[in-house]
Amino acid sequence: MPVYFMDKLNKDIKQACQAIKDADALFITAGAGMGVDSGLPDFRGNAGFWKAYPPIAKLGKSFSEMADPVWFNKQPEIAWAFYGHRLNLYRETIPHEGFSKLLDLGQSKPYGYFVFTSNVDGQFQKAGFDDALIEECHGSIHHLQCTGPCSNDIWEIGEEKINVDMETFRATGELPKCKNCGRLARPNILMFGDWNWISHRTGQQVARLQKWLEKLSSFNANLAIIEIGAGLAVPTVRYKSQRTGRNLNSTLIRINPRDYHVSQGAIGLPLGAREGINRILC
Repeated sequence: MPVYFMDKLNKDIKQACQAIKDADALFITAGAGMGVDSGLPDFRGNAGFWKAYPPIAKLGKSFSEMADPVWFNKQPEIAWAFYGHRLNLYRETIPHEGFSKLLDLGQSKPYGYFVFTSNVDGQFQKAGFDDALIEECHGSIHHLQCTGPCSNDIWEIGEEKINVDMETFRATGELPKCKNCGRLARPNILMFGDWNWISHRTGQQVARLQKWLEKLSSFNANLAIIEIGAGLAVPTVRYKSQRTGRNLNSTLIRINPRDYHVSQGAIGLPLGAREGINRILC
């Protein structure tokens, strides 16, 4: 790595450290890259997706094609193989140390923290973050809804297990059922081309985040935004970070090994999640 690049990186890290020290509150925004250092797969492009799911490579389907609610009607065993395997993986995964370090930091601030994430894995909750201080903009794999849907009910999947035959890539045994009408249930996740997603759980999270941001604005609190692992393919997290930074005149710190570029006034660090978090917490 060229010396001039290292000098700039060290300077940017020092600037990020100071912004975090000066902050009264912490806004953590995270995409899929946040979980890579915990061992979760990187779905970047078809190559990364197919590496994680060799049976899907044989089908020649992309992530967006698999994350389509039509599979629950056409071939529910394949739909639940895809989501069931991910559910089992997320249950087994231990969040890396960066999560706990961010939690300690957020709890130390006078106005606390809030998390905004496009991840459906529940890793922030597993790491000890307060569920009431998290917005999961795409929903959660740990919650279910009816495929109909027959009602607006959302319920936790709890300990219900999904058995997946990875050779045939089919879910085996009984599939999750709607607690009200008994038809097939699905994860309460916003999928591609999804008109049946029940959004009120996420809507309540949106309202809590907005109330917190309004509180920061009214008290003229100094906010630091730490964005981790949010890519360009589905830029929801990046837009949220940037919009919040503009609205509250806050410092955005973007940690991303590839898509780290930022506009003037923000800090872009070409680092992975765990390394980036460790280096900015001076």
